[in-house]
Amino acid sequence: MKATLAALTAVALCGLAPAASARGNAENGKAKAAQVCAACHSADGARPSAPDQPILAGQHYDYLVRALGDYKSGKRNNAIMKGFAATLSKKDIEDLAAWFSSQKSTLHFQR
Repeated sequence: MKATLAALTAVALCGLAPAASARGNAENGKAKAAQVCAACHSADGARPSAPDQPILAGQHYDYLVRALGDYKSGKRNNAIMKGFAATLSKKDIEDLAAWFSSQKSTLHFQR
């Protein structure tokens, strides 16, 4: 019984490992944001340089991944974002999403 439980636990944990790594690395995202995103959105994504640029800090991870992927594929149409997103790998997108989603923001109530 204990061996079966241990085996099932090991299988379950192996199944979760790819999902955890697919969430991106916030520190890598921080470095990439400083190179690519900071001019318009600020390094932490909380202070855009113009009112028509969105706050990225505190945004949902899945939303950021989708939005960047859509800019890259052309589903979202913005010439500037398409140009930047075109240079991003899937890992870059996940890392940026991890970074911006982990930042404090005025988008929602902070506890």
